Amino acid sequence: MPEKKFLKTIAVASGKVGVGKTTVAVNLAMAMNRLGRKVMLMDSDFCLRNIEALHSVQPKDHLRYRQKRGHSLTDIPVEGINILSAGHSALSEFQRLNILDAIDNCTGDIDVLLIDTTSRILENIAFFCSAAQEIIILTSSEHTSIADAAALINVLYNRYQEKQFHVLVNYANNDEEALDVFRRLSLETEPCQSISLDYLGNLPLDEAVQVAVQAQRAFMDIYAGSRASRGIIEIGKTILQSRDKVKGTLQFCIGQLVTAGSPR
Repeated sequence: MPEKKFLKTIAVASGKVGVGKTTVAVNLAMAMNRLGRKVMLMDSDFCLRNIEALHSVQPKDHLRYRQKRGHSLTDIPVEGINILSAGHSALSEFQRLNILDAIDNCTGDIDVLLIDTTSRILENIAFFCSAAQEIIILTSSEHTSIADAAALINVLYNRYQEKQFHVLVNYANNDEEALDVFRRLSLETEPCQSISLDYLGNLPLDEAVQVAVQAQRAFMDIYAGSRASRGIIEIGKTILQSRDKVKGTLQFCIGQLVTAGSPR
């Protein structure tokens, strides 16, 4: 009988639009691919199609039409990774089951499922964060970004019992500024002692990032030697080395979906 292969699931979330979440998710997926992992990147905001826009590719079909016909989600290969598009609105129970079925059908030899969560629909954020083993909260040095990140963390804890979060700082000028952002976010969530924040790192402010975004390319692809690329590689190493854990029934379901071909 084939062995179960445990699928590492990581959700990238932020409380505020415009902190570079999709750019981070795409390049983190590419970094993990460069580190030898087979990665599937899920875009949970099909309405905006952020990942497809960044890569200048068009989706094969719209999720709502595919679901009506009983088809699986769109699977788009880009730059050595697979992109799975999902979630044009708050997800119904049927759509959630459809997503699980799509993962079952599309992730035969995938090592990592990386989820770029929407910043607009709390139900979708909660669903994907609950499904993931690891939650990365992305924030920047702006006061509103920190406040919104803290609000999201508190909601995920109070309503959905999420307690452990990795914090990744974007757009900081240096490590000292990034650590200050982490300290400020920690103070915002300090009243709840059950919440655990782990400093994942700082994605350095790098002109290569903006140039790559304007070119609708990943900076890992066209500026592999840049500070940002070196930084995202280190972040990828850290998150891949984190201990696998199962938080609940939904994550357990996803974690058990993929089977390896080797016998016991």
